[in-house]
Amino acid sequence: MHGFYDRILTIDLSSRSFVIEKVADQVLRQCLGGKGLATRLLLERNPAGVDPLAPDNHLIFATGPFCGGRLWGGSRYGVFTKSPLTGFYAESYSGGKVPEAIDAAGFDAIVLHGRADRPTVLTVTPEGAGFHDAGDLWGMETFAAEAAAVARFAPNREGYRKPGAVVIGPAGENLVRYAIIANDKWRCAGRAGVGTVMGAKLVKAIVFQGDSKRRYADPEGVAEYAGNFSRTNMENPGVKAYKRLGTTMMVAAMNTAGAFPARYWNQGSVEHWENLSGEKYHEEHEVKAHACAKCFMACGRLARLKKGRHKDLQLEGPEYETIYSFGGLCMITEMEEVAYLNDLADRLGMDTITVGNLCALVMEAREKGRIDYAIDYGNADQLAVLIKKIAAREDIGDILADGIIAASDHFGLTDLAIHVKGLEPAGYEPRVLKGMGLTFGTSPRGACHLRTTFYKPELSGMIPPAQIEDKAAMLIEFENRLNIFDTLVLCRFYRDLYPWAELEKSIALVTGIVGREELEKIAVRVTDMTRRFNIREGLTAADDRLPPRLHKEKLPDGRSLTAEEMEYLLQDYYRLRGWDEAGVPAQD
Repeated sequence: MHGFYDRILTIDLSSRSFVIEKVADQVLRQCLGGKGLATRLLLERNPAGVDPLAPDNHLIFATGPFCGGRLWGGSRYGVFTKSPLTGFYAESYSGGKVPEAIDAAGFDAIVLHGRADRPTVLTVTPEGAGFHDAGDLWGMETFAAEAAAVARFAPNREGYRKPGAVVIGPAGENLVRYAIIANDKWRCAGRAGVGTVMGAKLVKAIVFQGDSKRRYADPEGVAEYAGNFSRTNMENPGVKAYKRLGTTMMVAAMNTAGAFPARYWNQGSVEHWENLSGEKYHEEHEVKAHACAKCFMACGRLARLKKGRHKDLQLEGPEYETIYSFGGLCMITEMEEVAYLNDLADRLGMDTITVGNLCALVMEAREKGRIDYAIDYGNADQLAVLIKKIAAREDIGDILADGIIAASDHFGLTDLAIHVKGLEPAGYEPRVLKGMGLTFGTSPRGACHLRTTFYKPELSGMIPPAQIEDKAAMLIEFENRLNIFDTLVLCRFYRDLYPWAELEKSIALVTGIVGREELEKIAVRVTDMTRRFNIREGLTAADDRLPPRLHKEKLPDGRSLTAEEMEYLLQDYYRLRGWDEAGVPAQD
């Protein structure tokens, strides 16, 4: 099978051993790599009902056939496991330059099983795995741990390309259930607690290095395609917009649309949005575009703050989702404070979407007199203290560290808590963007915006945001194509540059698989596999519903998403997917 290494590395942490297994061509033809291969492995290898923090829960890293070569947008890796936050399927992705080091190790998937008997650093090379005592890396924040892991443990053998490492921070060590896996300092596999599973296995860092390269079906064709692709797309208006402002451009767009969740889901916009806008951020601070490997979009914001009490803080970000989480839900009014909180969460190793949602829930409960903890909307100092307490599992932080279901049950706040399957939504108000409501409901990992990125067609006029009829059909079209993105582990922001026709061309050149029909079969198979995994772990159709509060409460401008509208969307989605009324796929 072209485009793949045809190899899986399975690491048994309990016995400090590994095996290298061959992947059958038939398996890769059925599910490609990345998400498709990893989901199949989870179904085959994870015991049904396994505790996510138990040794038998597998943690799988995968790059895709576009990584490490000439094709644009492919410098990414995915992490797949059973989520300690939700108890369901977990997928999380990260970019940067480290994915190329992971890919150079020469495996289609790297599977961690078991649990080390002491804090451990792994090295992964084409020859297999090495085991090293973590020593004083345990306890380090993410930035320091990554630098130390590469400096101390990179094999640096002759002919090897540049090494790279993925790490966890104190939050992962302390089993905060939404810990991240970090790389390239500011990049992270951020959602659903993949870093928590790494911490449960007592793995502080994994250092990757090698000299492997993928074999393409048509190497000359790939080179020609990559050259034409960049020449055609570098001046694309969307590319230029991302390069100019990155995801910070979404602050203005979402507030204008009234779809910027704020004051813990009570509002769809904030008066201080211009303070948080990309335009003002670039005007007031030193901000420049920063790209992953093999990317001309450069959506990252490499920044140095030029004013305020955090002057001279350097970071990449904040991204839109962090701005929404801290600046919208928590009502922090200054970008400098959002940037500081972003940096703090990154160093400690926590998902900014989840931690911002949880802190905002406490703010809302405090304002309503339902919780006795001193934290108010807009108070960045109190918020920073709470984030530190969560990472250390100290006082109230120990309760919040277990996630929104456990925390809202503990404090009696289930009527206020906003989540689907235990994962909080990203920054897109479903009472305005109703397709995002369906996305949040049906995404296998919980309220995920990336499964369909359906805010794009709703905001751009492809389909009216309030329309219900025919919305599921368009959403499935987006979801199928983006499932192929995730088998390739391809960047979401290239979604407009790789329509089906371009995916057909590029995948054929890399793998030899020809035709949209075959790709759509793979996409559907991956969707059904993830659904079967979740059903095996206890998911029912009730878990696809939004929290009742989003149906009962209208936004200040009167917009709403009724329970009846959501039910129509869900049943239409199930029907078009070929699932029954309970959301169960037909047997293979």
